[in-house]
Amino acid sequence: MKAPSFAYAKPRTLAEALELLARHGEGARILAGGQSLIPSLNMRLSAPALLVDITGIPGLNKVTTNGKSVTIGALVTHSQIEKSPEVRKRVPLLAEAAKHVAHAAIRNRGTLGGSLALADPAAEYPACAVALQASIVATGKKGERRVKAAEFFKGLFETDLEPGEILTAVEFPGGGRSAFVELTRRHGDYAIIGLAAHESRFVFFGAGATPVLFNGKKSLQESKAALAKELDPPADLYNSSATKRHLAGVLLERAWNTLSTSR
Repeated sequence: MKAPSFAYAKPRTLAEALELLARHGEGARILAGGQSLIPSLNMRLSAPALLVDITGIPGLNKVTTNGKSVTIGALVTHSQIEKSPEVRKRVPLLAEAAKHVAHAAIRNRGTLGGSLALADPAAEYPACAVALQASIVATGKKGERRVKAAEFFKGLFETDLEPGEILTAVEFPGGGRSAFVELTRRHGDYAIIGLAAHESRFVFFGAGATPVLFNGKKSLQESKAALAKELDPPADLYNSSATKRHLAGVLLERAWNTLSTSR
């Protein structure tokens, strides 16, 4: 299929982009990596009046550190995250997750900001952000505000971004033990079920409309028993809820053992 007709603008500054969003309201959509938006346009699942291409805005494609945290700009690609020495050193959970995002061609173009703003419940980064207790930086005409990742994801493809705001960066605390595991039918597919773990925080993806936080108990056995009662993942075309719940327990054990050996 072909995309519907739309206008296109490529602002040179963040202020210009925000002005366009304010002027066109709900008719405008942000274009970053485009790895989800372009297919949705071609399938006519989305029909914006204006695409605001933010890829030329300076400063949004940088990784910076201040000793305690790592700030990653919205336009930093999955490949950059995977290969960044600073990310691998300070936020290894995110670097490990990046390896599992689709295929190399998509990782070269897709962005952190695009993934988080889309809020796909089967995606890796939202779960990582919640597990790491990251802060999402949302910028509007009134300035910046920071939203805790656990409060940012509101529902299926729904976030806390307000009209006229752009997700511009994410702040990740550094340090700590982490583990990332997921199960897929084939490499590059969306996960049947996945888990991003940091310290005692276990966050499942593909298990609900938003990342599902599970706080570990004193032992693995207690944690698996509690998980079996608490987790209620939706069935999909290939797997029942019971199957996904069982697989979640398998991933919990793998992550638990990884965290235990990294003490």
